[in-house]
Amino acid sequence: MSDFAASLDGLTRRFGDITAVDGLTFDVSPGELFGIVGPDGAGKTTTLRMLAGVLRPTSGEVQVAGVDVRADPESVKPHIAYMAQRFGLYEDLTVAENLAFYADLYRVPKAERPARLERLYEFSRLEEFQNRLAGNLSGGMKQKLSLSCCLVHHPQVLLLDEPTFGVDPISRRELWLIVHEMVASGVTVLVSTAYLDEAERCDRVVMMHDGRALALDRPVALQASLEGSMLSLRTDRPREARDLLRRSPSVGSATLFGDVVHALLPSGADGDAPARALTEGGIAVLEVQTIEPSLEDLFIHLVGSESLHDGPDA
Repeated sequence: MSDFAASLDGLTRRFGDITAVDGLTFDVSPGELFGIVGPDGAGKTTTLRMLAGVLRPTSGEVQVAGVDVRADPESVKPHIAYMAQRFGLYEDLTVAENLAFYADLYRVPKAERPARLERLYEFSRLEEFQNRLAGNLSGGMKQKLSLSCCLVHHPQVLLLDEPTFGVDPISRRELWLIVHEMVASGVTVLVSTAYLDEAERCDRVVMMHDGRALALDRPVALQASLEGSMLSLRTDRPREARDLLRRSPSVGSATLFGDVVHALLPSGADGDAPARALTEGGIAVLEVQTIEPSLEDLFIHLVGSESLHDGPDA
């Protein structure tokens, strides 16, 4: 038995000439909230599907809950729950009927069901909707029902594929509260997300791009790894300001965040140089602040200023 809840060693998956996951290697400790972070097409969904035993790796090794998933994918399934990004429950069944079906599917003992369902209803807040057809639920409520069905058998490892994609802010927050509660109870959670602010909630994250791991560490440690200083500049013409700063020798990188430009300065660089360059270029500088770099700043720096795209993974 492995000491890790999940262990990947050189995990690779190819689809013809396309390498969706390329030599992924990391370990996840029991009870850890582990984030798989990256934009559309990074390989997040493919990775989770291999961990769940529903997609066979091209090469490499993968163990989950002590089971060699590549050699025996069926044996891992009683120990895990996999929540796909798209709603996959039965829309013509009610909330209660879906939960009962999954309790039957996972062979949850009849005597244990009332207490488990009470707990699931408590944190999902779905009890008053238990007689509503799943197809008539809102997007956020559907995700909470999916998550509840995943948890009905108390899995050791929970695999969540972008659970908050397309969900309203309130439901998004509620879903994360449920996830944190599961981790506190000892469940290991691997969650994929394209939202870098969500990644900051994780114990550790692996940043992926084009199927490869760019960085792996605690969010705070990753943010601290970005060398130099970060400026936030508000101007009257932000896009032009970004383009001008990208041409400036005093700026390592410049990225647009809404109407604000984040400029990374190399260590020891003149902190006033970007504002001077903008002013000399005829762009009014309204505000300049030194800020702590975010995970998104780091990710963009690692991939060479490519844009993030929120959306379903490939």
